[in-house]
Amino acid sequence: MKIRNANLKNIQDDVDFFGDKLIEQIRIIGNPLCVGLDPYLDKIPPLFQDGPMTPADPRTAKATKSFLMSVIDLLEHKIAIIKPQSAFFERMGWRGTQLLEEISSYARKKGLLVLMDAKRGDIGSTAEAYAQSFLTKDAPVKSDALTVNPFLGLDTLEPYIQAAKVNGRGVFVLVKTSNPGSGDFQDMMVEEKALFERIAEKLKPHSQNFEAPRTGWSSLGIVVGATYPAQAESLRELLPRTPFLIPGYGAQGGGADDAVRTFVKGPDGYEGGIVNSSRVILFPDKGNTDNPKEWEMAVSDAIKHAVDDLTEALARK
Repeated sequence: MKIRNANLKNIQDDVDFFGDKLIEQIRIIGNPLCVGLDPYLDKIPPLFQDGPMTPADPRTAKATKSFLMSVIDLLEHKIAIIKPQSAFFERMGWRGTQLLEEISSYARKKGLLVLMDAKRGDIGSTAEAYAQSFLTKDAPVKSDALTVNPFLGLDTLEPYIQAAKVNGRGVFVLVKTSNPGSGDFQDMMVEEKALFERIAEKLKPHSQNFEAPRTGWSSLGIVVGATYPAQAESLRELLPRTPFLIPGYGAQGGGADDAVRTFVKGPDGYEGGIVNSSRVILFPDKGNTDNPKEWEMAVSDAIKHAVDDLTEALARK
C-alpha cells in the first residue's frame, strides 16, 4: 500500500474541481477503493451494540456512530473516499440524519472525500433543495459529491450540476447499475441502442464541459456496475474522461479485474474511477466480536485484502 507525501486536507480545501480532488487523492493513496458506509443494524458487531439496535431506539444512533467512526479511523490514509448510503441513516429519524452530518464531517476532517449515496432525482425547485442539502459549501451534510437519478430528464440534473460547479463538488449519475434487474429498463432498446447508452450520450457534453483543469477528469461521473463489464467498456469508449463509480465488486459478485477494466493509463498508473465495497469490509466474519483488538484486526485485514486485490488487478492491465 503506497502513500505519497502530500496533505490530503489541502487538496480538499484548495482545489475547485471535484474531478481533480478525486483523481489527485487516488494518485496519492495509490488505490481506487471506495468504502460504502451501509450500517446494517443487525450486523453491527457486539463490541458496539447497545440495546436491541432497532431504528427508533435512541441508543442505536449512538452505537452506530461509535462503530462508523471507528471504521473511519481505520480507513484514514488507506483510501481516498467513502460513500455513506443515506437511507441507512434516514431510517433512524432525526438522530440518523444528525449522525449522517457528524459522520460526513468527521470523515472529511480525516482527509477522506465523501460521496453521498442518496440517488436523488426530482424536478425544479425540489432538485435545487436536494442540491443545497448536499452540494453547497454551507450544506448541513458535508459532501464532496452526490449520486443522482436521471429518469426525470436532463433538466432535473441541471440544479445538481450547477451547484457542483459553483461549490467545487461532483455528481455521479446512475447509468448502468449493478443490480440484477437493472436491465429491465436500462437495457431497453431505443432507436437501436440500449437506454443506458442513450443516457450516456445525453450526458457526454455535460461531462466534457465539467472537465477539471489539472487532471482532465470530469466532475460529472456515472455509476457503472462491475457486474456488467462489457457494457462498462462501451461506456468508457463514449466517455473517455468521465470518472466511473463502480459498485458490484465483492459481495455482489463482481471481480477485481472487471471492476478496473475501464481504467486508463495515467501519469502514475491506471485510473478513471472508484470501486465500491461495503459489506465485506464493514462486516468481516472475524469482526463479529466484542473484542476490540480482534475487531480492529479483522476490519484492517479486510481493507488490506480489498486494496491488494484491486492493486494487483491494475498491475495486470
